[in-house]
Amino acid sequence: MNKNLLALLGIAPVLSPLHTLANDRPDPRPNIIFFLVDDMGWQDTSLPFWTEKTMYNERYETPNMERLARQGMMFTQAYASSISSPTRCSLMTGANAARHRVTNWTLQKNKTTDAQSEVLQLPDWNYNGIAQVEGTNHTFVAKSFVQYLKDSGYHTIHCGKAHWGAIDTPGENPCHFGFETNIAGHAAGGLATYLSELNYGHDEKGNPTSLMSVPGLEKYWKTGTFVTEALTQEALKALDKAKEYNQPFYLYMSHYAIHIPIDKDMRFYDKYKKKGMSDKEAAYASLIEGMDKSLGDIMDWLEKNGEADNTIILFCGDNGGYATGTGWRDEPLYTQNAPLNCGKGSAYEGGIREPMIVSWPGVTQPNTRCDKYVIVEDYFPSILEMAGITDWKAPQTVDGVSFVPLLKQTGDPSEGRSLYWNCPNLWGEQGPGIGVTCTVRQGKWKLIYFYETGKKELYDIPADISEKHNLAERYPDVVKSLSANLGEFLRSSGAQRPSFKKTGKPCPWPDEI
Repeated sequence: MNKNLLALLGIAPVLSPLHTLANDRPDPRPNIIFFLVDDMGWQDTSLPFWTEKTMYNERYETPNMERLARQGMMFTQAYASSISSPTRCSLMTGANAARHRVTNWTLQKNKTTDAQSEVLQLPDWNYNGIAQVEGTNHTFVAKSFVQYLKDSGYHTIHCGKAHWGAIDTPGENPCHFGFETNIAGHAAGGLATYLSELNYGHDEKGNPTSLMSVPGLEKYWKTGTFVTEALTQEALKALDKAKEYNQPFYLYMSHYAIHIPIDKDMRFYDKYKKKGMSDKEAAYASLIEGMDKSLGDIMDWLEKNGEADNTIILFCGDNGGYATGTGWRDEPLYTQNAPLNCGKGSAYEGGIREPMIVSWPGVTQPNTRCDKYVIVEDYFPSILEMAGITDWKAPQTVDGVSFVPLLKQTGDPSEGRSLYWNCPNLWGEQGPGIGVTCTVRQGKWKLIYFYETGKKELYDIPADISEKHNLAERYPDVVKSLSANLGEFLRSSGAQRPSFKKTGKPCPWPDEI
């Protein structure tokens, strides 16, 4: 019998003993918490995701990330898109960004956010985001995994940043995607301010002063409560409510932190100033520790309420740390991703490699590391498998592959698999690897193709994590093979490419040059 029908009839699906817990809840499936951090670099933590500790691991204090890693599995090669909206849309739909075509960040309806190129005409991408219904132009229509969770009996909670659809489109509202509760989620991909003294971006009459003003937190205005803490408190209240429902819950804790502006979280700021950091460095470090405290508060709630042994926690970032440009207010940003090259918006590792931890009590071995690569669209089938939902049939093509075998250490879904990126857009900042690119990772090799120039770069990632040595001339057969692999995927997935303004002709695919 269909599992969704079982849920509608009030009958829990048959699950393995690993999913059970001795409590009174009719549906013993695990709770799931997805903890997503905005613009968090691979090095923005005291937890080393490399083979050695770096100066950045020594600089920051994230004891709760360390705590989570001790009880679960760290992923050292977890990937996402280099920009927020493409990552978040791949997460929700399981589709690669080349397929859903939300390849830059979204905000206003029917308005592109691309920077301009003197050479290239950029393609007409899906700048209105994703939705579960037809009817909005420049939108990718798909069913979210959250909808499957809700339909099968999960209570679903959204807290924080959404950024899946433009203003005045269905995708601006998390409830459209299957969330029953929405706390402060809307179309914007950032926030006007973290400060309650500034009403999180509202004037004294309550009017938003920016498209980035954080909605729905009026009770915290003028209280001195940093927005990270306000969101955490609201999430804990939602968990209190969820516990009374006798359902498994899914909490998407999607922080606005550590996105710019780099406001001071005064709970932690002075500590970092005493370490000798500049004002901006200390403010950035305080954003990181405030995020980490939120993780700890949620883990504490689980333990206090007897849910820790039956709750899966997934932790990751949405793109590389913002190590490029000056950002809003023309203030320099003191974040680096070294030894990774560059940061947000870049095709290099600093733009796409993320911190990732998964704790699944009774399944993941405590304090383990996984060096196999995964990518953000893999969360879609993985979370559904964790929830015991196996017979879903999405209307969209799901490119993601479940990483549950890696958690159970029973197999390697990355064996022989290629990962793909397509960024036929100009994000707006400048730096190494930031441009109009497409990329493939297969095994140890990574090929980056620059649409404008036709240049190809080849790196042996395990041997050259900083991507300092372009091996394209030394290994032409590898370049040819990867170019064919990438070109075939881009065409088969309906990927878009730019054209040359001078001739009107499309840029060649990577295997055409």
